Amino acid sequence: MTGIKTTGEKKLMLFSGRAHPELAEEVAHQLGVGLVPTKAFDFANGEIYVRFQESARGADCFLIQSHTAPINKWIMEQLIMLDALKRASARSITVIVPFYGYARQDKKHKGREPISARLVADLMKTAGADRILTVDLHTDQIQGFFDGPVDHLFALPILADYVGAKVDRTKLTIVSPDAGRVRVADRWCDRLDAPLAIVHKRRDKDVPNQVSVHEVVGNVEGRVCVLVDDMIDTGGTICAAADALFAHGAEDVIVTATHGVLSGPAADRLKNSKVSEFVFTDTLPTPGELELDKITVLSIAPTIARAVREVFEDGSVTSLFEEQG
Repeated sequence: MTGIKTTGEKKLMLFSGRAHPELAEEVAHQLGVGLVPTKAFDFANGEIYVRFQESARGADCFLIQSHTAPINKWIMEQLIMLDALKRASARSITVIVPFYGYARQDKKHKGREPISARLVADLMKTAGADRILTVDLHTDQIQGFFDGPVDHLFALPILADYVGAKVDRTKLTIVSPDAGRVRVADRWCDRLDAPLAIVHKRRDKDVPNQVSVHEVVGNVEGRVCVLVDDMIDTGGTICAAADALFAHGAEDVIVTATHGVLSGPAADRLKNSKVSEFVFTDTLPTPGELELDKITVLSIAPTIARAVREVFEDGSVTSLFEEQG
C-alpha cells in the first residue's frame, strides 16, 4: 500500500469582513454556525491588518463581504482576507459578495475606459478565491469575468412574494425602469401573473446621474405599478420613472430593488417622492438617515445560507431558483 488514508470530515467555516456584520451574523445564524473570530483593524495610515483566530487548514471557507461605502476599503479588506486564507492552507475559498462593487462598469462606452467589473473579478481570483457567490449582478455577463464557478443568486422570489401578498393583483402592473431591466420584469410578470410596462429613458453619458424620462410604454392608468430594478443609488432614475408613471395616471407606485446603495441625495429624493413604499433587501446596510416608514428591508440571509449549504454539500444552487424558468 502506498500513501496515507485520512478519515477526516469536511469542515465549513464562515468568515466576515467589517463592512456589513449584521448580514454576516444572520447568515451564520441561518447556517447554525458561528463566525470565525477575526482580528481586524486599520493602521494610522489606513492600511488594513487581518488575522483569523482559528486554524483554517483543510476547511471549506466562505468569506462574506458586501461592497458598501467606503467601497474601495471593503474590497481591499476582502482581498487581504482572501490572501490570509490562501496562506492558511484553506481547502477551498468561496467569496460571498452580496453586492458586487463596480458592477456598473461592465463594458466600455467610450475609448480609454476601464472594465472595472472584470478587474474586481481578476483581483479576487489572484488573491485566492476559488468560487464567487453573489446576488443580482447588474448584468449577467459579469459571471464570465471570473475564471471559476459563479453562483448567481436572485432576490426576485423574496421581493415578488412580499409585494404579491400585499397588493390587489388584479390592479398590478410590473414596470421596467429602462430597457435593460425588461428580462427581470418579465420574470416578475410570470411570477405574479401581471402585465408589463416600460419607462423609456435617455441617460446623458457625459453627466453622471442625469436621466431624462421620455414616455411610458404600456397601460398604467388606474394601476398599482411596481417598479423593479437591481439597485438604487442616488434615486434620480427611479424617482423620475415614478413621476412619469403618476403623470400617466398610475394609482400608486411601489419601488423594489435588491440593492439599496442610497448615496448622495438619495435620502431627500426618497423622502420627497410620491412613491408609497420602497422595498429593498439587506445586501447593503441601510443608512441611518433613511429609516423611514416607507422603506421596507427584507432579509437575503436565508437565500445566501441555503446556497452556502448547497455548495458545501456538493448540491445544486440552481435548484433553488428553477421555478423562475
